[in-house]
Amino acid sequence: MDVILFDGAAHQSLLPLTATKPVSKLRIGILTIEEKWNYYLDTTTKSRTKDYLSKKFETNEEEATIGIFAAVLPTLELVKTIKSMPKGQILMKEGQVLAISPMPASNADMDKALSGLKIIEFKGKVNYINKPWDLFTYNHQEIEKDFEIIKATKEPIEIDASNRVIGNSLFVEKGAKVSCATINTTEGAVFIGKNTEIMEGVLIRGSLALCEGAVIKMGAKIYGGTTIGPYSKVGGEVGNSVIQGYSNKGHDGYLGNSVLGEWCNLGADTNTSNLKNNYSFVRAWDYTQKQMVDTGLQFCGLIMGDHSKSGINTMFNTGTVTGVCANVFGGGFPNKFIPSFAWGGAQGFETFKLEKAFEVATKVMKRRNIDFTKEDKEIITHLFESTKEFRNEVF
Repeated sequence: MDVILFDGAAHQSLLPLTATKPVSKLRIGILTIEEKWNYYLDTTTKSRTKDYLSKKFETNEEEATIGIFAAVLPTLELVKTIKSMPKGQILMKEGQVLAISPMPASNADMDKALSGLKIIEFKGKVNYINKPWDLFTYNHQEIEKDFEIIKATKEPIEIDASNRVIGNSLFVEKGAKVSCATINTTEGAVFIGKNTEIMEGVLIRGSLALCEGAVIKMGAKIYGGTTIGPYSKVGGEVGNSVIQGYSNKGHDGYLGNSVLGEWCNLGADTNTSNLKNNYSFVRAWDYTQKQMVDTGLQFCGLIMGDHSKSGINTMFNTGTVTGVCANVFGGGFPNKFIPSFAWGGAQGFETFKLEKAFEVATKVMKRRNIDFTKEDKEIITHLFESTKEFRNEVF
């Protein structure tokens, strides 16, 4: 069965996290959305995303047996329904397309192709990530689901006797180094991936996904619903947050109810506010509506796109959204919406020059032995041009 995971409207609604990647490449729980569907369907899915991302991510423009909305989180019931879909049907849930059989050959042909298909309403429960804050909202449940996949496909190792483990929902992969940590799994599973390290004095309360090559530094406090993506480094206090990968929050400071993209760095004592003083719902920037919207959440911290950074002692207000390649520093609270390629803070912003962004990205990625490629450069260049309107409004 050929399967395409298509971005659809989610590419816009999940910005800035999807500015540099297809929706299916986002990590929630232990695995990426793509990895989840690959497992449940027992196949290798392909992506269909925006044209400017197509060179790096090899967008598929051929007809496929099934097209699945990439923002949908798989369940056994949904997978069973999709596998049994005959040709000529669209599976929907309350107005949202979940799957299409067959998937048209290109997005340009989508409306015409769909007009002749029969609509089938899915009766089961469906969760899909419509906004960036949905990643931390659903992260605990996705860690629990992915934990069962990990147990079914991998072999665990025994943890060092210097650690204290409470509960029975711990999975440690080969190559992990864990010493003198306290790990409580009674309220959520804890996955410790291969070649990770948990240093002395770390306190963990599940659920937690610590992905390949990631490090938790000495004395850190990690609360449930947290994912630390591959090759990230974390210190201080973190709760109900998703770090996509290759990003660092290596020092003291609080990160709560937040999502960090890749290649981000939070300077020492960077803190996020995740609760308003009046306990009202948090408002945050929405790229679809191009304005602040009510998230419907009482707790919402920082959403940060790829390649963005903060200086030491930076403070982010409740529900701050930061774009790609932004550098935030200085005293006081900066704007709650910080556009891509912004350089500055509460005292004002200027444009972070494109060549400087290339220079920093090259150095940062080289530290992980990854090249900043021609395709990466083209993506960043496209984003620099396409986000000018937001800088013009804010600066």
